[in-house]
Amino acid sequence: MEASMPNREDVNIEETWDLNDLFSTEEVYEESIEHLKELVTQFIKNYKNKITNSQSVIQVMTDYAKIYEIIVPIGNYSNLSLSVDQTSEQAQMRANKFSQLAGKIKSQLSFVNSELLNLPIETLKEAIIINPEFKVYLEKLVKKQTYQLSPETERVLAAFSSVFNAPYELYEVTKLVDMNFPSFKVGKEKHSLSYVSFEGELESEVDTEIRRAAFTAFSKKLSEYQHTTAKTYDMHLQQEKIESDIRGFDNVIESLLFEQEVDRSMYDRQIDLITSELAPHMRKYAKLLQKVHGLERMTFADLKMPLDPNYEPKVTIEESKNYIDAALKVMGKDYLEMIDQSYSERWIDFAQNKGKSTGAFCASPYGNHSYILISWTGSMEDVFVLAHELGHAGHFKYANSHQNIFNADASMYFIEAPSTMNEMLVANHLLENSRDPKFKRWVISSIVARTYYHNFVTHLLEAAYQREVYNIIDAGGSVSATVLNEIKRKVLEDFWGDAVEINEGAELTWMRQPHYYMGLYPYTYSAGLTISTAMSKRVLNEGENAVAEWKEVLKAGGTKPPKELAQMAGIDITTDQPLKETIAYIGSLIDELVELTKEIEG
Repeated sequence: MEASMPNREDVNIEETWDLNDLFSTEEVYEESIEHLKELVTQFIKNYKNKITNSQSVIQVMTDYAKIYEIIVPIGNYSNLSLSVDQTSEQAQMRANKFSQLAGKIKSQLSFVNSELLNLPIETLKEAIIINPEFKVYLEKLVKKQTYQLSPETERVLAAFSSVFNAPYELYEVTKLVDMNFPSFKVGKEKHSLSYVSFEGELESEVDTEIRRAAFTAFSKKLSEYQHTTAKTYDMHLQQEKIESDIRGFDNVIESLLFEQEVDRSMYDRQIDLITSELAPHMRKYAKLLQKVHGLERMTFADLKMPLDPNYEPKVTIEESKNYIDAALKVMGKDYLEMIDQSYSERWIDFAQNKGKSTGAFCASPYGNHSYILISWTGSMEDVFVLAHELGHAGHFKYANSHQNIFNADASMYFIEAPSTMNEMLVANHLLENSRDPKFKRWVISSIVARTYYHNFVTHLLEAAYQREVYNIIDAGGSVSATVLNEIKRKVLEDFWGDAVEINEGAELTWMRQPHYYMGLYPYTYSAGLTISTAMSKRVLNEGENAVAEWKEVLKAGGTKPPKELAQMAGIDITTDQPLKETIAYIGSLIDELVELTKEIEG
């Protein structure tokens, strides 16, 4: 049960990240907040109602950037502290305090964009010529002009930013603090259950009776919180709808894609094409799992089990570094140095403890190194996850060192390309280093079950579900647990057809993902993997030249929209060709698994 997990203070400190690189003590953190307040006060005195010409544009942008360079580590420190222990009242209070401060500062500084947009376009162009460093920021701002509200309205909206974040915070507290999972019995044996143990181990448990019992117990606990969670999500959706409407967007999806610099056709194609063309391949994979494991019925609860559990090695943290180093050495010496530092300097939080956020993420505060959260279970899947997060770290290592704070972040559409690229390199490295049929089948099944299932199937089905939800919201409706369950079940049934029984509890999968509070995030995983599949082939075929081009893409950060970043890598994502080729590649991997299984089983 959840109580069986250690408290944060009881875990091995060597398996935790070291936030001292952000702030050495709590006192230094508090001093930085006071310094930030003073800077903001002085900034307002210096610039409010005084941005009148190109020279003042450059001055205000230079000092504006300095303020954000101070805000970013403060925000990361408060959020990262909370993410490893949601039960800590100190971490909760610190995060709440920062959220309120950030909202106040955002409101106080909202005049900057309003005054910049009140200037003649020629003045902004002149400022760009004098100092091109702020070209991207100013050009993006001009594009937003159509949707910019009055200065007073923008100020009020900014003041409410901490309130607008409340649904996500409530979701996390419900999930990580209030939900205490009971143990479950199979026969006479008791098994403990938590979010981490279910998603990290029990969901892929080899023993069918234990796996299905865990799924039932996990789903039962989720169901107890479905109405609260649905109401929380609906609050978030209604906020998005209101802001979309008052800014003049036709619908919420359009407003969210605007921020990603992506048009609707790219969004819809990613969902529709995968749903129709990938489904037959994945149904074949599900039937292969069913056959190999001798199951009378294939259920949703069985989809994460390994194809060959007897060939699944346990991997220590130290061994994971050896795998990742060997796979990513193609990226060059500087990239490997970053990986070495991430282990030796404790950038990574491996520990499992009560109150820790589920899943994995990488935070990359500007001016500092990245921080990676993962709950280590010792499976090969963890190696792929860690390589994925190190891909984000590598991306921002280059972007942050070559761009200013406003230019470093790439579009959300592109953000998962560098991370999934690393997964592809790990998979290909493993494939290249053995000709044994059983090992080869294990590696390919890892690629399909981890890299493609997670990024192309799990997140794709989230995206298809999310699109249906926004259609309801844009029509003036709202959602409840019943509605969300119905949508999720239909999406799953349409994709899996008669190959998989969508058993009771599967419809509650929507409750497990925080991505729905982050805009149109889910579909970007498949978008990123489409780019990285094509790019990884180039790296394998062309070596250093392709790597050099890829690093230039990473260095570009957010200075170009996603289609231009992909073009820099020689990939045209304005057509469906890269996506079709990726789907065909997944199909070929599954076909190879079928043939290898025939060979192994004689």
